[in-house]
Amino acid sequence: MKYRFLLVVLILLCFNAAQAQDTPSSDDLFKQARTAAFDQKDYPRAIYLSKQALQKSPGYTDIRIFLGRLYTWSKQPDSARAQFNQVLQKQPDNEDAALASASLEYWNDNSPKALQQVQSGLTYHPSSKSLLLLKAKVLADLKRYSEAGTALDTVLASDKGNTEARALASRIRDNTSRNKVGVTYDFIYFDKQFEDPWHLASVDYTRQTGIGSVTARLNYANRFSTNGTQIELEAYPHISKTFYAYLGGGYSGNVGVFPKYRAGFSLYANLPAAFEAEAGFRYLTFGSPTWIYTASLSKYYKNYWFNFRSFLTPSNDDISQSFALNVRYYYAGADDYVSFGIGTGISPDDPRNNVLLNNGNPYKLRSNNISAGYRRAFKTFNVLFINLGLVNQEYKQHTRGNQFDAGIGYIRRF
Repeated sequence: MKYRFLLVVLILLCFNAAQAQDTPSSDDLFKQARTAAFDQKDYPRAIYLSKQALQKSPGYTDIRIFLGRLYTWSKQPDSARAQFNQVLQKQPDNEDAALASASLEYWNDNSPKALQQVQSGLTYHPSSKSLLLLKAKVLADLKRYSEAGTALDTVLASDKGNTEARALASRIRDNTSRNKVGVTYDFIYFDKQFEDPWHLASVDYTRQTGIGSVTARLNYANRFSTNGTQIELEAYPHISKTFYAYLGGGYSGNVGVFPKYRAGFSLYANLPAAFEAEAGFRYLTFGSPTWIYTASLSKYYKNYWFNFRSFLTPSNDDISQSFALNVRYYYAGADDYVSFGIGTGISPDDPRNNVLLNNGNPYKLRSNNISAGYRRAFKTFNVLFINLGLVNQEYKQHTRGNQFDAGIGYIRRF
């Protein structure tokens, strides 16, 4: 009897062990939930698996935060809040829970609540790059751009290659102060095309408003031994967290020195992975109108910004195409970079050369250009920049000449 009893006990133990091996652990379920969410995009299954894991291990904080994120991605904010709050009540210093909770409020258009959450997290983790970056996003959404810039400066001081911080810093750069004045001067020399060099100067004033920046600019030029002036207005209205626009227009009574009218519109979209896309048009008239359509794609990568732009000009059943590639390397803040550019054709956005589109067949103009620039901020609110350029221009059929550009500018924010 004794041996039979021991045999029965041994069989039962083996059976229970085998059954336990067939039952997945909370870690196994967590792994399956992450696979369902990230590889299969099956959030309902990931939620189910996470709940199963929490039944086995109710105190498994990482799973509970992950479940809250799943609810966030599934547009179930109340359920997400319940999970995050449960963690933060027991662990108010949990950085991941604070970040997830603040992100939930930010993406549900509750930036004041998001700021409270992120500030609470920073109380325990003042150097957290993730929390500081989210704080900058929230402050920018609240139009507290100066504070957002300060948070981004902190991130970039320790992580200059932070792509997301770099992209946001560049987008809000001109919003960090309510006012901005700028002056520029450009000297342009031609070895063949024109006998006299050109002189261009401008002064502008920018004011931040509730919908975005508005700029008034006065341009002066001496071209073809003739003086002229042009007035311009530009605006960059904010539309949403994803979209903003450019609106511009100008007028000059000195046609030839400047176009009589110029106008432009672009719609910008801030895309994931620090990409930005743009599409729009430009309009110039020296008597007869010229319509030019443009599209560009920009990408921030660590300390670099890349921009590829195309201009398309329809005319007489033909379309002229020109392209430009510009690269910046940021060595410090949003106003500290060196730049390099190469391109073909004439840009309607370039005040130094767009007057050359005043031609019977502007779409047939051929040119290649290369440029370099340096920009530096000093004493916080001052910016100095210089630009150099070389253009090889076909100004008559099979006849080319070189154009050398040198420019300097100063910006004061206040």
